[in-house]
Amino acid sequence: MKLNQTEKDNLRQLFTDNGLTKDHIFTHKNFTIIKRSGIELIQAKNKINVVFEVVCCDPEFVVMKAVAYQNDDAYRIETFGSATPKNCMSKHLVEMAEKRALSRAVLKATNMYAHGVFGEDEDVHRD
Repeated sequence: MKLNQTEKDNLRQLFTDNGLTKDHIFTHKNFTIIKRSGIELIQAKNKINVVFEVVCCDPEFVVMKAVAYQNDDAYRIETFGSATPKNCMSKHLVEMAEKRALSRAVLKATNMYAHGVFGEDEDVHRD
């Protein structure tokens, strides 16, 4: 996803507003990844509360639902994270699904998804 200058400026402002440094991100030619420490920094800075629910927990497939609340519950985001042995090198599928759900919830709540930003735990196609 090629960003124009306005989109780059908006993304840079989001990073600045959330206290992110170069240590919190990885930039690829097609997308930007926020590392786990950056996700948790964004979550804390924006006072995003996340509640998880196990949707499916089989030995080969785990799905976690994350509901993120912000601004005294006035703003709510629901999203999911999943993990299978095919898309996860870790044997801890529940934990990976939770991490993916958290990343998605936080990035959606802060509108970073709209700018092509992903969490490091997501199953993003990397060329």
